[in-house]
Amino acid sequence: MPVKIRLTRRGRKKAPFYHIVVADSRAPRDGRFIESIGKYDPITNPATIELDFDRALDWLQKGAQPTDTCRAILSYKGVMMKKHLLEGVKKGALTEEQAEEKFQSWLNEKESKIQAKRDMLKKGTDAEAKKRLDAETKVREARAEELAKRNAEAAAEEAKANAKETDEAPEAVEETPARPAGGTEVAEDVVEANAKETKETKPEEATKTVEETVKAVEEKAPEAENKDEAPKA
Repeated sequence: MPVKIRLTRRGRKKAPFYHIVVADSRAPRDGRFIESIGKYDPITNPATIELDFDRALDWLQKGAQPTDTCRAILSYKGVMMKKHLLEGVKKGALTEEQAEEKFQSWLNEKESKIQAKRDMLKKGTDAEAKKRLDAETKVREARAEELAKRNAEAAAEEAKANAKETDEAPEAVEETPARPAGGTEVAEDVVEANAKETKETKPEEATKTVEETVKAVEEKAPEAENKDEAPKA
């Protein structure tokens, strides 16, 4: 029975991940399998691979044939390299210690390359994030400047309008203080009023009216003076 190492699909639409399985080559892709030896997620960068190294190597030594994608995965994880070195040991080209030493050297070099790629991706991500942050900062500063400019223009317009209203406002009219009641001024007003009435009356009546007016003024003048000099309560 031919046995293959291949992928079987899992996950939802547009977000797949795969199981690495050992299955009969005649079985459907997502059908029955003999054993699951790992997982493969191509969405991440770099791709996430979980693999049972020893079981994969064992199946390869038993004659299982990997598909092209699975071969690339096994090579990436070093399974194919380890199989090649073990075959060299069987043929006597290498000792087990030499094979293990070469494998560890290759594995360390591979890990350093993977770590360098991760660092480069992280650096690129950080640079992109910084660039995006700088762009957002510039936009915020531009908006703040525009808002400050609008506020300044609005304040200037308001000050201008207030100044215009102040210039157009009518000047306050000074009120003439009222004359105090009583005293000589009252007497003069009374005399003028009586004189006006006197002109309109007969001469005899005018003379009599003048005398009465003078007498009334003389009587009111002391009362008015006393009223003005009286202390306030």
